[in-house]
Amino acid sequence: MEELLDDLDRKILSIISQNARMPFKDVAEACGVSRAAIHQRVQKMFDNGTIVGSGYMVNPKKLGYNLCAYVGIMLDSGKAYYSVAQELKNIPEVTEAEFTLGAYAMMIKLFAKDDRHLMHLLNDQILEIPHVTNTETLTILDQQFSRNLPI
Repeated sequence: MEELLDDLDRKILSIISQNARMPFKDVAEACGVSRAAIHQRVQKMFDNGTIVGSGYMVNPKKLGYNLCAYVGIMLDSGKAYYSVAQELKNIPEVTEAEFTLGAYAMMIKLFAKDDRHLMHLLNDQILEIPHVTNTETLTILDQQFSRNLPI
């Protein structure tokens, strides 16, 4: 299998994954190459799917979302995953959705303003989606860290 990343790509990723706001001229200086080389390498990594997404992370609590939860979703058919995922995309408070093996067909991450809002999301929105048969909710008390894999 062809190696997607060479040593320079790995060095660039290591630097920008720690500080995505670092100017390319500073990344170039740290890597000993031109700014154009950094720009080309980063663009190539976007194009080939090595780098996915960019932007700022917003603290949900500053927007009034004081509750975070993971919700395991059970479906009446595994084939329903794709249609359920499309319905979940219409709920702005759902920020992640994965198809899983194990006790749940899907696992989602959502944010709610409070317990009443969570109850509304579960009972009036998620459980109303066709093929969703049950949910189990795990409330997050405090996130200790979030990080990328080591490069």
